[in-house]
Amino acid sequence: MMRTDVHAHLWSEGYLRLLESYGREDTATQRGLGAGDSPAELDARFTMNDAAGIDHQILSVSPQTPYFPAEAEAVIAARLANDVYADVVRDWPQRFSAFAALPLPHLDAALEELVHALDDLGMAGVGLTTSVLGRSLGDPAFRPLFEELDHRGSVLSLHPAGRDAGSPLIAENRMRWMVGAPMEDTICAMHLMLEGIPRRYPRLRIVHSHLGGALPMLLPRADEHVPWEAPDIVEMPTVAARRMYYDTVAHGHVPAVRAAADSYGADRLMLGTDFPYQTGDGLRRAVDFIREALPPEEAEAVLKAGAELLPRSP
Repeated sequence: MMRTDVHAHLWSEGYLRLLESYGREDTATQRGLGAGDSPAELDARFTMNDAAGIDHQILSVSPQTPYFPAEAEAVIAARLANDVYADVVRDWPQRFSAFAALPLPHLDAALEELVHALDDLGMAGVGLTTSVLGRSLGDPAFRPLFEELDHRGSVLSLHPAGRDAGSPLIAENRMRWMVGAPMEDTICAMHLMLEGIPRRYPRLRIVHSHLGGALPMLLPRADEHVPWEAPDIVEMPTVAARRMYYDTVAHGHVPAVRAAADSYGADRLMLGTDFPYQTGDGLRRAVDFIREALPPEEAEAVLKAGAELLPRSP
């Protein structure tokens, strides 16, 4: 099985320009990092991946997702994102797979694009952010999406939205990504568990970013608080958390991986690098620190676990 990175990004210039034309103002943070689709950028990426021992990456456009209040804009942006990825995967099938972008919050259009992306383009699953224009993924409105993915036994990859977890204390104090992103991971995971999503849709493989944020530290506390804060839930958080998966993006922090393995089980972890935000020595560290954190057999299993998410040939 290939060593597969389940958390990597690629943005074409045409896609970012389209988002800008629809009013997105944060696309500059994704430019100039080596995550484009030009031959030079791809060659440099492959060289770094080879040096780090990474065989394959599953791409997503998050957090530059095609979410717009206007359905037509969302549909056009999602189709462009998926077409770009289909071209890249077709040209480099040994190197890349991709998670589909969906035109949310428009459910009918999103389900239509899901069918196109999975059936026609052969994508590995769907990539969403931890919230959609401020709405929790635990919102019942999104249940048809979970139902379709569960029916297919497909994958839902989750990534922070970069929206400060809805908190001005984060937004106004320069902590959007250093603190806000893992808080969004944590909040999203808790929303899904409190709504019973992992148990209700057992064939759906949910993959959270960044080891689930602070979740490993909070699960026993959550269990103890459930009786008086959420007495109607169907399953304790310590149980529900083990139904999902978590990528290993932790910026080389060995204790974080150990805590996640102790909390979820090492079999719930999958290699993630957050390329291009970890490159060069950082990319190699994203692989090597897993070997430092876990016994050799467990570490190798984590490095290869993402291959289980790859689409199978008919």
